[in-house]
Amino acid sequence: MQLLQAKPRQRTVRLAAASMGAMALVGLGALVAAPQPDPLGEKTGGETTVYATGRNAFSFPAANLEDAERTRFVIGNSFFKRNWVEAPASTKARDGLGPHFIARSCGGCHVQDGRGEPPEIFNRLGETKDPTVALLIRLSIPGKDAHGGPKPDPVYGDQFNNAAIQGVKPEGRVTLRYETIKGKFADGTPYTLQKPVYGFADLGYGPMHPDIMSSPRIAPQIIGVGLLEAIAEADILANAADQAAAPGPIKGQANKVWDAPSGSTMTGRFGWKANVATIAHQTGGAFLGDMGITSRHFPNEACTPAQKDCLAAPSGQSGKEGASVQGQPGVEIDDKTLADVIFYQATLAPPARRNVNDTQVLRGQALFAQAQCATCHRPSYVTKEGPFPTLSSKALNGQRIWPYTDLLLHDMGERLADNRPDFGASGRQWKTPPLWGTGLIKDVNGHTRLLHDGRARGVLEAVLWHGGEAEAAKDQVLKMKKADRDALVKFVESL
Repeated sequence: MQLLQAKPRQRTVRLAAASMGAMALVGLGALVAAPQPDPLGEKTGGETTVYATGRNAFSFPAANLEDAERTRFVIGNSFFKRNWVEAPASTKARDGLGPHFIARSCGGCHVQDGRGEPPEIFNRLGETKDPTVALLIRLSIPGKDAHGGPKPDPVYGDQFNNAAIQGVKPEGRVTLRYETIKGKFADGTPYTLQKPVYGFADLGYGPMHPDIMSSPRIAPQIIGVGLLEAIAEADILANAADQAAAPGPIKGQANKVWDAPSGSTMTGRFGWKANVATIAHQTGGAFLGDMGITSRHFPNEACTPAQKDCLAAPSGQSGKEGASVQGQPGVEIDDKTLADVIFYQATLAPPARRNVNDTQVLRGQALFAQAQCATCHRPSYVTKEGPFPTLSSKALNGQRIWPYTDLLLHDMGERLADNRPDFGASGRQWKTPPLWGTGLIKDVNGHTRLLHDGRARGVLEAVLWHGGEAEAAKDQVLKMKKADRDALVKFVESL
């Protein structure tokens, strides 16, 4: 099946067209040919796909895992979701929390393996009802670290942690308020957007650097991350080359980042700025940054010289693999346990699409392609080799998947800018996030908050925040009549 259009001029257009089904548009009004279902479009993760909805939709293992691999999945799940405790403790396998942290478990941020949401505000001072668990704030100052990444704040490090163990001061708390932005669609329908404004209060270690740069990040759903790592690097770089060669404003870039487990520079594909290359680095970094749990490649507690109480706190290294003496670099989570947690995440299955034959969904799919959304949100790939090549089932290899991302950085305009560089990413660039699972976030997590900091209260608001390279695509949506806007949203929510 093909999109009925003029001669395709570059590879990205051809790929997007082939994967969007046999349909075409004249302007924004009429379909030239009757929409047809996607080939394989229901099985978002190929043979890994599970048919699941509801609260647990993001928590199933890949459908093609073998029995021994399912057992390992369960073990990794237990260490992902259960709380870690302060050291010293009788629970040697799970002690070492802190000294500073924002969550007590991976599942504290990724509830039900899903997406976080901004904290609720309960007064005019911007104080939040609950601690910011699923929302973390990255910190840096001008300059780069030894590996070309952001340079940490000399007092508060690279991440703001609002919780601490006994005897250690929290770094402070995050405040949040919203400014209202009003606008109208071309048909006169009004809309409002909420612009978040973040601040810091009750700082535990004195003032931050005068040139501090901060960036809020919401924990995303983690389905299909092993499949994303299995996409060939050549395909990601081809996306950038195709966009560079094509006319128009869309010019995605790959981010080259430092990967601690491999000790090399690699193409980033995880994180909101594609600032992480592998699930192994993401997991080890999150254990350290979010929970204060050290590991082989992240052996030093995230305490700065100014945080004397943090430096003096007990560790959970006693009796563990790689331990030296208290207060010296070592590991609080051993290699095997960490590898099981990585395996768990890598084999979380994407749920199947819903309503793939629905007429409104198919119309929204055509509008998605016509507005050039599919250029950045590339629909489909065939995976090469997953992060666990020793998998006896080779479950992640050679799968036709439908994540809807090019894994590239794009300038998204001033309204979304955090003005904080991250390796090769500028302060206006963000990675195209995968769209699979978007329509199940409400089932799993009870909300519909989207974008890097959860500011968008649904799919349409997320589109309206687009700017920069995506300004023209947003303008097309602004011109759509309500029935077409509804169809576009229904398509994205079918993914």
